[in-house]
Amino acid sequence: MSKWWSCGSNKESNSIFRSEVMSLVQMYLQPEAAYDTIAALGEVGCVQFRDLNAKINAQQRKFIGEVRRCDELERRIRYVTAELNKEGHKVLDLMDDFPPAPQPREIIDLELHLEKTETEILELAANNVNLQTSYLELSEMIQVLERTDQFFSDQESHNFDLNKMGTHRDPEKSNGHLGFVAGVISKEREYAFERMLWRISRGNVFVRRCDVDVALTDPKTGNVLHKSVFVVFFQGDQLQARIRKVCTGFHAHMYPCPSSHSERQEMVKNVRTRLEDLQVIINQTSDHRTCVLQAALKQLPTWSAMVKKMKGIYHTLNLFNVDLGSKCLIGEGWVPKRELELVEVALAAGSASVGSTVPSFINVLDTKKEPPTHFRTNKFTRGFQNLIDAYGIAGYREVNPGLYTCITFPFLFAVMFGDMGHGTILFLLGLWMVIDEKRLSKKRGGEIWTIFFAGRYIIMLMGLFAMYTGFHYNDIFSKSINVFGTRWVNVYNRTTVLTNPTLQLNPSVATRGVYPMGIDPIWQSASNKIIFLNTYKMKLSIIFGVLHMVFGVCMSVENFVFFKKYAYIILQFVPQVLFLLLMFGYMCFMMFYKWVKYSPTTDVEADTPVCAPSVLIMFIDMVRFKTETDPSGHPYNRVYP
Repeated sequence: MSKWWSCGSNKESNSIFRSEVMSLVQMYLQPEAAYDTIAALGEVGCVQFRDLNAKINAQQRKFIGEVRRCDELERRIRYVTAELNKEGHKVLDLMDDFPPAPQPREIIDLELHLEKTETEILELAANNVNLQTSYLELSEMIQVLERTDQFFSDQESHNFDLNKMGTHRDPEKSNGHLGFVAGVISKEREYAFERMLWRISRGNVFVRRCDVDVALTDPKTGNVLHKSVFVVFFQGDQLQARIRKVCTGFHAHMYPCPSSHSERQEMVKNVRTRLEDLQVIINQTSDHRTCVLQAALKQLPTWSAMVKKMKGIYHTLNLFNVDLGSKCLIGEGWVPKRELELVEVALAAGSASVGSTVPSFINVLDTKKEPPTHFRTNKFTRGFQNLIDAYGIAGYREVNPGLYTCITFPFLFAVMFGDMGHGTILFLLGLWMVIDEKRLSKKRGGEIWTIFFAGRYIIMLMGLFAMYTGFHYNDIFSKSINVFGTRWVNVYNRTTVLTNPTLQLNPSVATRGVYPMGIDPIWQSASNKIIFLNTYKMKLSIIFGVLHMVFGVCMSVENFVFFKKYAYIILQFVPQVLFLLLMFGYMCFMMFYKWVKYSPTTDVEADTPVCAPSVLIMFIDMVRFKTETDPSGHPYNRVYP
């Protein structure tokens, strides 16, 4: 849905070499047909509208009320979605079969349905919190009644005959008898609670407590509560009032608790009966809530798509200008020249759907404004084009580098990632996604999977080229394979080989020709294998990189010729290519020159490998205008005298 109102088209075409020819059109829409016309244009997806009300803030636009109406619908959809997520139901986005843009009369029914669903869920949620709060209070009361059994003995019960309901007894009628207060308090507050009771009573209270082993849950937050049951024994009316104030201040819940064991047991039975009845009501409420959410779950993706389309239509209409008589809406937009007929058909369909007597029409404007760049892509080139657009978008009617990236990017990747084994795995992964793309396109695997699937053709080509370069590097899972047989031979006798941990082979006598293709597998056993292979791959990367840069600079000539900027060929292209070739091109030439000139079979001492200079050091000295250095001290270790 995010690309529903884009400038691009989903039609496959081969016109990727240069961006599309764009036309600036002016649209005249009748107010009664504007909604249906924009809906039809949105389904075609070939217009990029310009904002003709840029100087007007959002609150002064004509259709701001409708946009706010859509925002309210989206808020309700988000609320229902959040409630479904709490229940463990995942709302899936539509992958295909998108519904058309809803008619205004359909939105009224949708508003009523969403409002009814939201209200019902809110009421059920509030009732559930109230029921859960009552259930929590009754659970705490049972804990108080059961845990206080161990705090009372027969003799203690006799002393409390005149004060059987210690918690809720009127303090003015206590007449100085011994009393108690029982309740529940959070565990993290129990120590501060005891200290406060000790201070206000000057040590004239006796507190006993016990942890609650049953898991209790906060009905509002859903967090697990850790609480303790306490009983405070005291004597005196004023002390009781103080204790009850402290309990209230520490958010402790006080519950009535008889001192008689039989009365406590009778109260436990009554509370358990109430708990069972309450649990039945809670289950029925939960079942009804589940039914309401399940009914909304089936329609929610469709509702979301409809509201997004409706909001997109009104956002687009806010870009239009209203004439003085409010008889038509005037808008401007960029359209690919080849799709002007589709726009006219969409305008005619929008007017015909509402039976408008005055048709909507467009005018093609002549303008000097810079049109937007639009490359027509298909499922193969779309991934490469997105890769190029991430770095920068070409100018209007310029050559598209994304066309050549379809080959150069996988190949340059393979030059650095040259492993036949890993390349095969990468190729098979991309091939699987390409072959099974119809089924996998409907798979919902999250954002990471979407990125991987969008680049399936890139992954397949990267794996294919990695297999090719891996064969040349003779590298398969960091191992070599002996295809053509080694061209190196052992020139030492058995005793020398067995008595020396490492031996150096002279290429002038220990080789028999050149390995046909790639790297000789004997290099796996060489002690300088890493140094040799890294140097070889680095030089190849530099050579191909310079060739790639030269190709990119040469492509600018095509743009200069197309835009008839012939002076830029002399003033810009020639200096660029000269600088590039005389610097980095010369460095690549020296690599080949070094490979050809210095040989172990030559009789000239200055052309032996030991006298071969470092191309990197020579290049740095050339740029710095510095005399070529000779770190080894050899008289011939330089290219030039």
